[in-house]
Amino acid sequence: MSDGRSVSGQLKKFVFRGKSTTNGDTRGEYLEIVIPELLTAGYSFYTWPSAPLLAWYLWTQRRHLRGLRVLELGCGTGLPGILAAKCGARVTLTDSVSLPRSLRHLSACCEANGLVPNRDVRILGLAWGLFLSEVHSLRPVDLLLASDCFYEPSQFEEVLSTVTYLLDGTDARFLCSYQERSADWSIEALLKKWGLKGALLDLDSLSESSGVDYRALVGDRSLHLLEIVAV
Repeated sequence: MSDGRSVSGQLKKFVFRGKSTTNGDTRGEYLEIVIPELLTAGYSFYTWPSAPLLAWYLWTQRRHLRGLRVLELGCGTGLPGILAAKCGARVTLTDSVSLPRSLRHLSACCEANGLVPNRDVRILGLAWGLFLSEVHSLRPVDLLLASDCFYEPSQFEEVLSTVTYLLDGTDARFLCSYQERSADWSIEALLKKWGLKGALLDLDSLSESSGVDYRALVGDRSLHLLEIVAV
């Protein structure tokens, strides 16, 4: 794992729209998020395919986000968390404590969207599976987020042990978007070990009810959205 070095960069724009019939207005709701990406740097400097899917889901739930205490794990460029903050949630964004340059880039992503770090959003370095003082300060939360955190099998249990601690004794839930990369990779046994249960969300039904089509974000990738809660 490395912070990498930038050779080239770009601004990537994500646009979220929703239908509205208020007072006959057919223009709908609209939110634009701009993410500065460093394409030749480390993997936390660009937006992975699962992040727009999670952000899309949050957009469909935007009316329920205001005031929620939201925490994003391993957030990279922070697209889902930034969207939640723009929709009124109280957001904490976290990434690896060992990658300070990634955390600085995350701050830049927030600033590109008019969010002042550690005023409008909290940014914190975190080490999965290590319960240091920083982890204790994160509780309580209402909603945990992550996209593509289940990328390195050796880290699956570290992620879930952290999730278990944050969910313990609460009604909070963990929403995780991920890309299916290997049929041999599974977290089912680890979920049971850590007293968690998960269920895939029906994206087609959500798309129909929200009027916002997720397929343009997914393309031909095998992407899923998983909801995990404590048993």
